[in-house]
Amino acid sequence: MVQEMIVVEGKDDTTAVKRAVGADTIETGGSAIGEDVLRRIELAQARRGVIILTDPDAPGERIRKIVAERVPGCKHAFLTKDEARGRRGIGVEHASDAAIQRALEVVRSPEGDSGELGEIEWNDLLDTGLIVQPSSARRRERMGELLGIGYANGKQFYKRCLMFRITRVEFLAALEQLEREGL
Repeated sequence: MVQEMIVVEGKDDTTAVKRAVGADTIETGGSAIGEDVLRRIELAQARRGVIILTDPDAPGERIRKIVAERVPGCKHAFLTKDEARGRRGIGVEHASDAAIQRALEVVRSPEGDSGELGEIEWNDLLDTGLIVQPSSARRRERMGELLGIGYANGKQFYKRCLMFRITRVEFLAALEQLEREGL
């Protein structure tokens, strides 16, 4: 059982999470998050901690951003698009139990050690082809999977590297894996 409350988008996500790990959830009811839901998330963060697990799509990222800005210190769990793909679209409700368990085992927290060998810099993304190149989106998608921070555009990817304090060692290890895969 996961100690923290898990923020999800809807009832089907709650069903999937409870099936996979038996955790308690708070449903946002979609991207129009009400004040009462945000207050419940604040209370959960104060009492038990919160993990945000939203769909790996634009509305899910919007929800993640709203909650994280309003409730500092939330942890983040990410599913890849492939893990969340179902016949009717992309969502937590389509993920396998194993994928949800994996996502919750490697949660990221914005509070943490600043890491070995310093923070990632914007030029690191440029120098490694994670921005500006034709293949940048695919490379960022895979790097996000390897680093456990999900997919994002270049600017958001950089912000996540900083927010989750991705170390240079982690970044370089993921980059080596990316190169081994030929991406």
